[in-house]
Amino acid sequence: MAEAAARAQITQGALNAIFNDPETLQQNFPVPVCQCVQIKALSSSTEGGAERYRIVLSDIKNFVQSMLATQANHVIHDGKLKKGSIVRLKNYQANAVKGKRILIILDLEVIESLGELEKIDNPVGLTVKEESDDSKPVSTTIAGGGFYGSKPQAAEPVKQEQRTLPSRTGPSSSASHSNLYPIEGLSPYAHKWTIKARVTHKSDIRTWHKQNSEGKLFSVNLLDESSEIKATGFNEQCDQLYDVFQEGAVYYISSPCRVQLAKKQFSTLPNDYELTFERDTLVEKAEDVTDVPQVRYNFTTIGALQDVEKDSTIDVIGVLKEVADVTQITSKTTQKPFDKRELTLVDDSGFSVRLTIWGKTATAFDAETEAIVAFKGTKVGDFGGRSLSLLSSGSMAVNPDIPEAHKLKGWYDSQGRTEHFNSHTGMAGAGAAGGRNEQLKTIAQVREENLGMSENNDYFSTKGTIVYIKQENFAYPACASPDCNKKVTDMGDGTWHCEKCNVTHQKPEYRYIMSVNVNDHTGQMYLSCFDDVGRLIMGMSGDSLMELKENDSAAAQKVFEDANCKTYTFKVRAKMDTFQDQQRVRYQVIGAVPIDYKTEALKLANLIKQYHMND
Repeated sequence: MAEAAARAQITQGALNAIFNDPETLQQNFPVPVCQCVQIKALSSSTEGGAERYRIVLSDIKNFVQSMLATQANHVIHDGKLKKGSIVRLKNYQANAVKGKRILIILDLEVIESLGELEKIDNPVGLTVKEESDDSKPVSTTIAGGGFYGSKPQAAEPVKQEQRTLPSRTGPSSSASHSNLYPIEGLSPYAHKWTIKARVTHKSDIRTWHKQNSEGKLFSVNLLDESSEIKATGFNEQCDQLYDVFQEGAVYYISSPCRVQLAKKQFSTLPNDYELTFERDTLVEKAEDVTDVPQVRYNFTTIGALQDVEKDSTIDVIGVLKEVADVTQITSKTTQKPFDKRELTLVDDSGFSVRLTIWGKTATAFDAETEAIVAFKGTKVGDFGGRSLSLLSSGSMAVNPDIPEAHKLKGWYDSQGRTEHFNSHTGMAGAGAAGGRNEQLKTIAQVREENLGMSENNDYFSTKGTIVYIKQENFAYPACASPDCNKKVTDMGDGTWHCEKCNVTHQKPEYRYIMSVNVNDHTGQMYLSCFDDVGRLIMGMSGDSLMELKENDSAAAQKVFEDANCKTYTFKVRAKMDTFQDQQRVRYQVIGAVPIDYKTEALKLANLIKQYHMND
């Protein structure tokens, strides 16, 4: 009955229409309904970046690879989207990313009443009509256990017509750009794309003079509903485009435009890539700007600054309490003078903070005291306690029309004017996690405090629920000698040799070396678990699970499924690690304890009592 109900709701033929028949799509499939038949978690290429998920969607007739935009990750984090779920695609974009045709899913709804089902029928890989007659259509099929299915035969190179696309600024309508990319979908492998984005920040023109070169550049931050990205123009592009871009305006930007890995030392945006304008990059001002957000903030309260690591970049909003006069300081490196102005902000956390703005922003500042001011991209300092400094890539908005500003204004008018505010003076380094501090922390606190980023190891405990266990390479063949955990080598004759012990065993002892994804109410993180923790989580030894996998893969799959959705208190060591020439923080579990629900309930009850006492 459930499958029949799901079959009735799935819009068969919708995936083909999305890629090959836009007219039919508009008429027959305004909101496609599909089945999610596979889910795969992908690690971010940037340390601390958001988790990415790839899924395969089926409309019974066809299947297609898809990627969740990070804004849609909540359906997985909330446990709603699972293999077999029936979903309604509310917002999506058909794109070519890394040489593959995929859907970027910006928003979807899981039809929970239909539950999770086995894959309905046997959908075939979608054949996509190419733009050039000289190219062969790309077709894939689901085969075996691979995520992508069978690898398609290589297509012949597409012959591209050489065109000159001069930059221009005339207004343009959405109708002339029907195939828009979300910023989330941009990569070095994407071609012939157009984005529609708002300029949230525009830098001054900066120059450089070196022994072998000199030049100038400027940059803009571009925002759409999926993500934000930095774009830079050098020399000729600086002259050509600097006056074109205005902060707050919306533009269509079309390739050719170089997409490359972001230089994180020069950008605070959470994007793995950045853009560089080229000679033929096309820029057009958009007429319809209602579908592009103004700005995206991730505010930290002023009171929480004591728990934020020095040199972190945050967004903050507060009531402007004091405005100092403009002063000048001289740079120690360039000996040039810089204008600066110090502001004092307060908020409903009961704290105040000193925030410094620089250059033209400082001299042109004219906001009245008691205005609500939002800052995006401020650096946390510890000079005389916690302080903030607006970065050159940051931005400022006075009395912004956002819920946080209205709430803060209401609080200040009703009670904030008469409150006494604490400062962060004397709290320098309060957020640094040092030594063997094993305080219970949320995942968000671990990220915000940059645990593991220091020279020494950091220790903490966190309470989390396992939502995903990587099944590839979950165990390794170890030496069976007492007190030796070294990996042994398969000699090819049925024996296994340990170089450390210089002995040969008839069989190895498989030991866990698992990677598990753990969630709490603030976020998610991957933890590395060794043998003792693996035994606790899986309920059996690595040897037993490996034997089960070889003899009964379905039973082994059930063991992994049964280990999910269980909550533990993990004791973790965070340390910096190097992988493929890139540094990252590795979170190693050194102990785990299942949740004692009786003790946990008593703890929560005491917290509720304290809450009522404070009221």
